[in-house]
Amino acid sequence: MFNADTWLPPEASLDQCIKCNICVSYCPVAEATDFFPGPKYAGPQAQRFRMAGQPAPDLSVDYCSGCRVCNEVCPNDVNIMEMNARARAALVAEKGIPLRNRLLGRNELMGKVGSHAPRLANFALHNPVSRVAADAIFGIAKEAPLPRWSTTGTFVDWWEKHYPHRLISDKKVVYFHGCATMYYEPFIGKAAVAVLEHMGYEVIVPPQNCCGLPMLSNGEFKAAGKLYDNNLRKLGPLAAEGYDIVGTSTSCTLTLKEEAPHLLDRHDETTQALTHAVWDIFEWIREHEDELPRDFIQMEMVIPYHPPCQYRAHRVGRPSMDVLALIPGVEVHESHARCCGIAGTYGYKKEKYDIAMKVGQELFSFILEEEEHHHTEFNACDSETCRWQIEHGTGQESRHPIEILAAAYGLYDLETRTTL
Repeated sequence: MFNADTWLPPEASLDQCIKCNICVSYCPVAEATDFFPGPKYAGPQAQRFRMAGQPAPDLSVDYCSGCRVCNEVCPNDVNIMEMNARARAALVAEKGIPLRNRLLGRNELMGKVGSHAPRLANFALHNPVSRVAADAIFGIAKEAPLPRWSTTGTFVDWWEKHYPHRLISDKKVVYFHGCATMYYEPFIGKAAVAVLEHMGYEVIVPPQNCCGLPMLSNGEFKAAGKLYDNNLRKLGPLAAEGYDIVGTSTSCTLTLKEEAPHLLDRHDETTQALTHAVWDIFEWIREHEDELPRDFIQMEMVIPYHPPCQYRAHRVGRPSMDVLALIPGVEVHESHARCCGIAGTYGYKKEKYDIAMKVGQELFSFILEEEEHHHTEFNACDSETCRWQIEHGTGQESRHPIEILAAAYGLYDLETRTTL
């Protein structure tokens, strides 16, 4: 598990690199394209030549997807991904940022705008003419699996209706829904609330905004810092009061408790309090397993499951698998694929789309083999962009594990994705 008190900044871990090439041999992007020379070369090796005020020595770092596989396999705990992310931010500061990357980094703004007229927004974004135009003008790959806005309202629209009927309890937990649940997949939040209330917890949904990860991934550290500081003001007091903050987007929770503080150099007491208060929802449920009701419905099914890169970066094992294993009749088969390829907004970019699809091929093959051998109807994954990529690459529907847990309690319909 991440320990904020012992973590070293990337530069401090630089000399721990022993040039063993393990990170290079595991890197899915370096395997898929020659545009990226590998984590060691773009990270520790190039970092030794990156001097303050000097031109960036190597533009290839922009082809790092930030998947963190290098961090995961490094035997000496070199913070390679963070090193590459900071180098990308230096490139942005030096050369500017394309309009395409600005648009992709502003997921919350796009979500808000589209939510006012979701059917029109879906048509505008997904018709073939606009996709070809976006590809040609902005460089957003015409084939990429962009999300669709919810046509039944946002998650907060639903929450405001649910609020008067919410469970009132002495046990309380804060829910961070993130942009994807807010604008595209409100059913994920509904399933989460149903499970948390079934556990006897009153759910608190405070004001919140984008975690900032899309901007961090595109090198806009200053803009991402404003989003993080806004969340710190909104969530910090709750963390200070001792409330646990759980999220269903594993990328958002990792950003709040680790990536944003690291990359933005936030180390004050309020940041530390938020870091220790944030949990991925299944990490939290497993920690509170003694409070988890056992009134499960028998569910005879095999579920192919992919633990995404951001989920593995929490370094908490496989809590989703551990909890789903409690459901009678459920058999979870873990994917050992390195990455789905999408890496947030990486696979949406025209020049990186084919790379993303090559990276995801080992995962797609796993899902399709499971479908052939076990007649699986859907798979499971904890990250929204990964689910969209899996559906794009396999044609099979993907579910968040919280949907499966809610269904096991008879609170949720997996086919219609509605609460009961």
